[in-house]
Amino acid sequence: MSTEPEELEDELYEHHRILVDAGQKLTRIDQFLTEKIPNATRTKIQAGIEAEGVKINGKAIKPSYKVKPLDEIVISLPKPPRAENELIPQNIPLDIRYEDEDVLVLYKPAGMVVHPAYGNWDGTLVNALIYHFQHLPTGRNGEIRPGLVHRIDKDTSGLMVVAKNDYSMSHLARQFFEHTIERTYYALVWGEPKEDTGTIRGHIGRSSRDRKVMDVYPDGDYGKPAVTHYKVLKRLKYVSLVQCNLETGRTHQIRAHMRYLGHPLFNDAMYGGDRIVKGTIFTRYRQFVENCFALCPRQALHAKSIGFEHPKTKEWLQFDSDLAPDIVAVMEKWEAYSQG
Repeated sequence: MSTEPEELEDELYEHHRILVDAGQKLTRIDQFLTEKIPNATRTKIQAGIEAEGVKINGKAIKPSYKVKPLDEIVISLPKPPRAENELIPQNIPLDIRYEDEDVLVLYKPAGMVVHPAYGNWDGTLVNALIYHFQHLPTGRNGEIRPGLVHRIDKDTSGLMVVAKNDYSMSHLARQFFEHTIERTYYALVWGEPKEDTGTIRGHIGRSSRDRKVMDVYPDGDYGKPAVTHYKVLKRLKYVSLVQCNLETGRTHQIRAHMRYLGHPLFNDAMYGGDRIVKGTIFTRYRQFVENCFALCPRQALHAKSIGFEHPKTKEWLQFDSDLAPDIVAVMEKWEAYSQG
């Protein structure tokens, strides 16, 4: 699959050009594009098809069209694609836990996207950072990532460190590369892991079925090496609170590794945690689980602490945060349920 921006054509701007793989199975176009385009919804895709903004092999198609191998799909919209480096400062409050002239540590709430991308061009952490801090380093390898040396998922809450100058950016990036930064996450997972402590080792790479999802490849034949150390903190019969420490930092590492272990994160829709994994199928229990999902409407993952060597002073800095209130509330309900 390939995507690339193109020229103005008939007052529409091409946003995506996709060449379908030779082994692609027949799939409805709206389902196919929802899986291939980050942050796209089926409703928006269907609206684009109805407006003839989606063409296959040069022709407009119906929403019922089924994608075939080697189809060429072009998606065009009235607005030109946003340039990656077109970042708009926005006065969004930041929860800063520590700051000096070199670094800052902040708390990112669940629901906030870290960096602008397709479907999320504003309201992100970066939009807030460039408003409050005027001279952040722009990143490495030509990437426009003001101050960012790492990221956490949109629906993950917790602590992040941000570099305020080029020296700090390079120094912190090296610590991440050498795995000397300490990161502790708390995750509420389905079921009870057999062992109280353990280490999950398995390469992580994009799924061949859905490019937005990461799979674990234990034989190391694909993906990048990934290591997660875990410790069970509390067992609640149906769910468990697990501490995870990252030795590597792969996309969706904890989410993919815990699913591989057989204990997906609670309410993690992308990795199978938004359904009943442990417990009965009775109506009363199902309703209880649905209530818990409503109370914590995201994957129950929290970046609880972070520790690193200060780029200038070389002092070890350690920061901790309280577990997010929605995860605490869900745990209290499960604790009462398991005791009852």
